[in-house]
Amino acid sequence: MSRFIHENFLLQNPAAIRLYHEYAAEMPIIDYHCHLPPRDIAENRQFENLTQIWLAGDHYKWRAMRAAGVDEKYITGGASDWEKFAVWASVVPKTLRNPLYHWTHLELNRPFGINDRLLSPDTAKSIWDECNAKLRTPEFSARGIMRQMDVKLVCTTDDPADSLEWHRKIAADESFDIQVFPTFRPDKALQICVPQPRYPYTEESIKSYNKYLDKLGKAAEVEIKTFDNLLEALAQRHNYFHENGSRLSDHGYTFFSFNEYIDEPWRGSVFAEFENLRQGGDASYELISSMESAVLYHVTQWNSEKEWTTQLHIGAIRNNNSRMYEKLGADAGFDSIVDEDFAVAFSKFLDKLDQNKKLPKTIVYNLNPSANEMLATMIGNFQDGKTPGKMQFGSAWWFLDQKDGMEKQLNCLSNLGLLSQFVGMLTDSRSFLSYTRHEYFRRILCNLLGTEIESGLLPNDFEMLGGMVRDICYNNAKQYFGFETKL
Repeated sequence: MSRFIHENFLLQNPAAIRLYHEYAAEMPIIDYHCHLPPRDIAENRQFENLTQIWLAGDHYKWRAMRAAGVDEKYITGGASDWEKFAVWASVVPKTLRNPLYHWTHLELNRPFGINDRLLSPDTAKSIWDECNAKLRTPEFSARGIMRQMDVKLVCTTDDPADSLEWHRKIAADESFDIQVFPTFRPDKALQICVPQPRYPYTEESIKSYNKYLDKLGKAAEVEIKTFDNLLEALAQRHNYFHENGSRLSDHGYTFFSFNEYIDEPWRGSVFAEFENLRQGGDASYELISSMESAVLYHVTQWNSEKEWTTQLHIGAIRNNNSRMYEKLGADAGFDSIVDEDFAVAFSKFLDKLDQNKKLPKTIVYNLNPSANEMLATMIGNFQDGKTPGKMQFGSAWWFLDQKDGMEKQLNCLSNLGLLSQFVGMLTDSRSFLSYTRHEYFRRILCNLLGTEIESGLLPNDFEMLGGMVRDICYNNAKQYFGFETKL
């Protein structure tokens, strides 16, 4: 049997092969949105085995295992690491045509160099032993893998109350030349309802929310009694993040809404509820919606003033299975795509900022593909004629970061915007093995362009097309975010 993962994987014609190998493959990686634990980087974690680095926390794999009938014991339960890996190996052949099949074998190929066999029950033990032996070497520590994959810079995702101690330790370590910056993610400042927005809040969820606000207030040295105090605390932490290298904020929305909360007396009457909430009282959906609008509006203005980029992740309905949420908590593989009409609200939000000349660079990641064209055309209304690609239709996200989803995003952006200005791919991952997502994206991009060169839809000009490929893979991101970097 010929190798499945080979040098021309996904490259279906000579032009695609040339674009990838001569222009894309050599470019370093800027991973400007991920969920890597900064402590693992600071301490240069050495993973004990393949399950710890590959299966732990990977809700993509967990969903597939459940769909294959695997007992939770072998997913998030008490089975041994070897047992969990062996069960995963038995599931992999059942994932054909799921992107997990591609990702699994791309990640075995790089950085482990295993491309002579497919993962299955028959090969599980040999792959387990070979990978575990490599994981014990310096080249396969957290930092070693990042160096192998030619990573230059990553941005983690961090709560405003975070001390950023691990980021500071990384920055102070002169022996490590990969830059690691925090990203300001204030979602917990709005999480009154659990397990998901518009889910009935409980007395326990109100207590949990107030406990978080106490933690945030302590970090900011602000006593949070009023909503204005909350904004003051977030502003203090925004400044702190800026001092520690952050140049992006990130905001997750299930249901995107934007209320004109600024106008009195409506603003005052609504936010009077917040003071009652701080005393353990109830919260109306009007309050929650207004808080979401207010926090986003203020953070984006601060971003504009500091020349940050705002990232908006829209369309994930999380923790749908309340029974499993109670058992396992969030980020356990029980999330999906929400169906929502938010064009009018999104238009009002962008327009309000633009009117006040406070609209920062913005990247919008969409999870429901039915909204692709709406978002791609909406952001085009607010390009400023000064900053190339100021408003970005972000890379295919979460359930869409597979071949079909990436091609749809690239085609939509090409048809309705400028692909040449795109800031490219990211991992959005908790795993140090996910850097092959960049390789996957680059192969798909080059195959898309190469196919159109071969069919005469694009000129046979490799200097021009290759230059665009390099820009999308690396150069655009390097220019766009304004990091004070060693790049």
